[in-house]
Amino acid sequence: MKINFPLLALAIGAFAIGTTEFSPMGFLPQIAENLNISIPTAGMLITAYALGVMIGAPIMTLWFGHFSRRKALMIAMSIFTVGNILAAIAPSYWGLMGARILTSLNHGVFFGIGSIVATSVVPKDKQASAVAMMFMGLTIANIGGVPLATWVGQNIGWRMAFAAIAGLGVITMLALWKALPEGAVGQRPNVKAELQVLTRKPVVLALLTTVMSAGAMFTLYTYIAPTLQNITHASPSFITMMLVLIGVGFSVGNHFGGKFADLSLTKTLTGFLLLLMTMMLLFPILAQTKMGAALALVVWGAAAFAVVPPLQMRVMAVAHEAPGLASSVNIGAFNLGNAVGAAAGGAVLSMGMSYAAVSITGAVLTALALVLVLIQMKMSRPAMTETVC
Repeated sequence: MKINFPLLALAIGAFAIGTTEFSPMGFLPQIAENLNISIPTAGMLITAYALGVMIGAPIMTLWFGHFSRRKALMIAMSIFTVGNILAAIAPSYWGLMGARILTSLNHGVFFGIGSIVATSVVPKDKQASAVAMMFMGLTIANIGGVPLATWVGQNIGWRMAFAAIAGLGVITMLALWKALPEGAVGQRPNVKAELQVLTRKPVVLALLTTVMSAGAMFTLYTYIAPTLQNITHASPSFITMMLVLIGVGFSVGNHFGGKFADLSLTKTLTGFLLLLMTMMLLFPILAQTKMGAALALVVWGAAAFAVVPPLQMRVMAVAHEAPGLASSVNIGAFNLGNAVGAAAGGAVLSMGMSYAAVSITGAVLTALALVLVLIQMKMSRPAMTETVC
């Protein structure tokens, strides 16, 4: 099979971004000890990154709108690289906080513009698969990049982990420079007109669907370790194995989500959201045994990430006048969903409910996402719901 080098370059960038986004969770204790802060305070570095993605996505996309796409992506990855270098040499907690916020600014614009580039280098009937190929880098990061960076952070030092991730940024810039054509310089965006596109009802509903879908996933994912400890009575080594298995599920789901979305966005979203809801309802029962937990989590992971390519393509379709801004904001919506899911799961536990209720809460959010998809299906013309525009 012929290698699509532009998609490969985008996937390398996604791998780097996924690694820097998720790996600090694994060496927060080392950061806290080195900077003489509490672990909850160190955890704010994760929150700050997510907020930076949400705020930075539309601003950076509009700012980069008149650049060629290759130049915009390379600038985004230069910000990524500088941010991780600054994190590696940060003299204080607030220095590290600033570095993480700077790093986060590249996230939304990379995936937003990257989605447009991905769809432009393949035939129309392969566009969702192309977006999935880019996001495959993100899922592979959960299998390889994050565990490796976590090991480096725990055993060599968290500063070395960030330095190594900065190296991934350099590799990505070289790959983008080599694989992508220079392209024409774009016109300066009409900020008011593009922002107005985001206020249209179909676009708002599509973005809300992303928030609810991501929220459903992160309701359980955020608390997966204590949930397995309480329901499955799992050991730390078993939990680590399950995290790798979830990453495998992410990759498989992302692949098939893209393939099926090329045929029908609506059917793909509906089918995998139903599967996700079913697995979250069954999880408290299946997780009573280790084999059941493993089966449930790999299917859950596949369903959770299978909705990512069609969600991204749907937003680009209903906001076709401003696809770059809309797809970037959709990445911000994913991060908002992460926060919503974590907050929902935390609220359930704070009320004294069991860890089984965390999974049930995720199923409720999935049901809300399904309702939003059905509303959009009724509003949309068949050509919009069943084809990629």
